[in-house]
Amino acid sequence: MTEETPGFDEQQPDVPSGATSDDAEPKAASSSEEGAAPAGDTGQDVALVAQLDQARTALNERTGDLQRLQAEFQNYRRRVERDRIAVKEIAIANLLTELLPVLDDIGRAREHGELVGGFKSVAESLESTAAKMGLQQFGKEGEPFDPTIHEALMHSYAPDVTETTCVAILQPGYRIGERTIRPARVAVAEPQPGAQTVKADESADADDKESGGPDEG
Repeated sequence: MTEETPGFDEQQPDVPSGATSDDAEPKAASSSEEGAAPAGDTGQDVALVAQLDQARTALNERTGDLQRLQAEFQNYRRRVERDRIAVKEIAIANLLTELLPVLDDIGRAREHGELVGGFKSVAESLESTAAKMGLQQFGKEGEPFDPTIHEALMHSYAPDVTETTCVAILQPGYRIGERTIRPARVAVAEPQPGAQTVKADESADADDKESGGPDEG
């Protein structure tokens, strides 16, 4: 008789056809990983949102810094331009101030009829150049005296003036734009003391005569 092998009749676990026991283990592992995935994704989303907020804050700060720098640069450019113009005007004014005695000599030579020949051509060229640089001459006889632009060197009284008046221009004044670099040096005349009272009395008498005199009682 043939002997039976011990343990041969023990029941083996059922295994589906086409599959082994090793195939079931990865499925169980993958199921556990899929259950834990949502928690990991939520943590990553929170971290990304926090990083995005930090990046936005940093961007806003850098944008603000850039805008401030641009404003400061524009203000700096404007200050430099104003300073450049001011320095240029001062330099021109200083140069022209040094030329004023020469222009005075030219004016006196013209008054005496000595501005002739080559000297006349040079003098007129110099005056033209000074005018192109912004130099303007002022001061005329008969204009009211203005202490801001006139310097009175002589003083007198005259019966034919009603206010302090420039009656002679001893030296013309010069300005560059609105800036006076030398006042006009003038002789002034004022109304004679009491002249206003006399004129007022004469005017009153003339009015009385035209109206037929005072009313008689």
